[in-house]
Amino acid sequence: MPLLGGIRPPIALLCLLILALAGLTAKVLGPAGEPAVPKAVLGSQQHFAQDGAIALRASIDERVTDLNRMAAALNAGKPADPERVLSDLSRTYQKWTGTTVLDLESGKVLAARGEAIPLAWLDKDVLTGEHALTPRMVRLKTGDVRLMTMALLDRKDRPQQLLIASNSLSVPAINLGPFRSMAVVARGGEVLATEGFEQAEALNSDAERDELTFLHKQITRLSERAAKETEQDPVSAREPGSRGYPGVSGTLLGDAYNGRIATAGYASLASADPEQRQSVGAGLGLTVVAMLPVVQEQAVGQERELYGLVAAGVLVVFGLLAATVLWMAVQRPLLGLFLESRRLARGDLTRPVAVPRWGETARVGAALERLRGQLSDGGGDAPRGSGASKGRGGRLGLRVPLALTAVLLLLWCVPVGLLLNRTDASVSVPSTMVNDQRDRTDLVADRVRRALNEAQADLVSISRLIDADDPDRSTGVLDDALRKHTRYGSLYVVDEGGEVVARAGDEPNADWERGEADDKTDPSDDPSGDTSDDQDQSLVRVSGEGGRKPVIQAGAALPDEKGMTLVGEIRVEFLNSLLNRPGLGEVRVVDAEARTIAASDGFLAFEGLPRESLTDLVRAGGVKVGAGPVENGLLIREGRSVTVAAAAPFSGGGVAADVGWTVVSWQNAKHFEIAPYEREDRSVLAGMLGLALIVVCLGWIHLVVVRPLRALAGSAEKLADGDLKTVLYPRYHDEVGAVVRSLELVRQQVQARRQNQARRSAEPRLGAGGR
Repeated sequence: MPLLGGIRPPIALLCLLILALAGLTAKVLGPAGEPAVPKAVLGSQQHFAQDGAIALRASIDERVTDLNRMAAALNAGKPADPERVLSDLSRTYQKWTGTTVLDLESGKVLAARGEAIPLAWLDKDVLTGEHALTPRMVRLKTGDVRLMTMALLDRKDRPQQLLIASNSLSVPAINLGPFRSMAVVARGGEVLATEGFEQAEALNSDAERDELTFLHKQITRLSERAAKETEQDPVSAREPGSRGYPGVSGTLLGDAYNGRIATAGYASLASADPEQRQSVGAGLGLTVVAMLPVVQEQAVGQERELYGLVAAGVLVVFGLLAATVLWMAVQRPLLGLFLESRRLARGDLTRPVAVPRWGETARVGAALERLRGQLSDGGGDAPRGSGASKGRGGRLGLRVPLALTAVLLLLWCVPVGLLLNRTDASVSVPSTMVNDQRDRTDLVADRVRRALNEAQADLVSISRLIDADDPDRSTGVLDDALRKHTRYGSLYVVDEGGEVVARAGDEPNADWERGEADDKTDPSDDPSGDTSDDQDQSLVRVSGEGGRKPVIQAGAALPDEKGMTLVGEIRVEFLNSLLNRPGLGEVRVVDAEARTIAASDGFLAFEGLPRESLTDLVRAGGVKVGAGPVENGLLIREGRSVTVAAAAPFSGGGVAADVGWTVVSWQNAKHFEIAPYEREDRSVLAGMLGLALIVVCLGWIHLVVVRPLRALAGSAEKLADGDLKTVLYPRYHDEVGAVVRSLELVRQQVQARRQNQARRSAEPRLGAGGR
């Protein structure tokens, strides 16, 4: 009879899984071919490239949007001569290398500022058709590439004019940190712009110049490889359900030089996000490559490999002991019981039943011996002698060997999972991770600062369309602007007394008190460049202390309307979305007093930072050194944990530069894929796999063998005690089921024998009564 279940499969599976886990342990707890560069360092370069790609795409899209918005404002406003148009454009948005106003009818240049813009690329396809006025990349005579953005100036009673603005496709103005370089790459691998390389003339030795030449060659080769990798579609390149960067990104390893190996991360501007796929930057086919030479890791000693072999050998020994216990205490008695029951079912009653020593099998064996006595020629019930008492002994039964097996395996799982390769605060974290945390935090700070500057610049552009004498028209303009700009929760115009004249969106959450800065149409009109001597005079303010959310306001004075100010309340959720970057941990924006204004995770308005060390880091970052405050990185060791933290105060230009805010980030170093933490994770994984092995195999044995056998023992004892009416049905096609079938046959035999005995004993009495 084939046995489809029973005790053999789970024991065999237990042995196979123990051998597999032992092999896995020997591999992963040893050196396992650890890379020359930690995965954490490579991942950090990938995140850096992603940040650069996001910044470049946002910069390109913002420039296109700003130019179109300015053109719409000029078309709707009062007529202005071309020189005034370019002057207003440069004051509002200081981001183009050159601007030109061209008369479309005559082709004459009416006004120009900044870098001279060539016009040979203008043709019918650029100005008409489905892709009319689409931004184009144009190569100058110098070999540099510029992005040409166009907008149509179509005012009443005036000929159509074309507003052209050029930008360099350079790396975003972000802090690359020491030794890092970044490149913007076109389709085909052509490097359009680089940043971070030193000038050869500034180097003092031939060795430094040779290294610079090596790095230039590496960025060229890695850019070609990155361009090929990013040719695939962003949707198909990502695994289903994966999160993170929506475009194509990855890491590359270059060649080594002087003990350092070139590592690179790349990220394409194209995105799988349907909204981002419509952006101008995403359609240009550009890729950002971030390269950093890092020191190669030293190979791990042979003792690490020995640890893995020892742990695997101990597991094999414990596994053999566990399998032996199960074989001796469960499998062999059960198989013997199966053979004995089948012998009785066939009618072989010549020799006594070999009763196991203890447990459920002993109880069933004792019952079989009593049934054999009832079926023997002697008849009657077998005496409740040694067999019965032996069967009753040990009520825990087969649970004891299962528990012993679990204890044997736990003696390996618990030390390996909880004690082996444990880390503490002495773990060595690569300095690259601290530097990258600092530089990426500074990048986020720059991104938030630019977003606030853009918000205020948008208000300046919108303010040109506001007519203070027509509140209904002003409300319509605000409604339209609010639909186009999701960063605002509400837009409203206040007069000199602070009364709201026109509004769109939510109710104002805070009053706008006038300051000296409100009398300026644009912050660039202040020759000192300082638009925020105090918070009340700033064009970007925060209030709402004591409320549920901070209230962030930006303002712009209405031109030609003294005392009137356009105010926009920036949604905190918008700032939160700018802070959520993978691989950076928890990120917050805090004010000068280290109180939280925005965060990547949940927060309470104006709450303090969770650690005093973070507060000290913010205060240290706010100290002006040289030209201004600088970003700082810190490795915090507390207890058994290691935390990498960084703080980057707002710096640079724009109205948000002097608000006194700081972006602070921190994350537990356990999240880094470095060798000590990887070994600890592997040890924990090995221990967890061992626990899973125990649960699966021993749980299987308990469900399909022990529990049915305990029920069988009770039924067998009732049958031996004389319960011949209960029919026994096998539930499984295994050893226990076979014993149940044999017991059912024995029950039928005992029942038939008693019926025959009753019939024979009744026949003489019937005969005597008849005479």
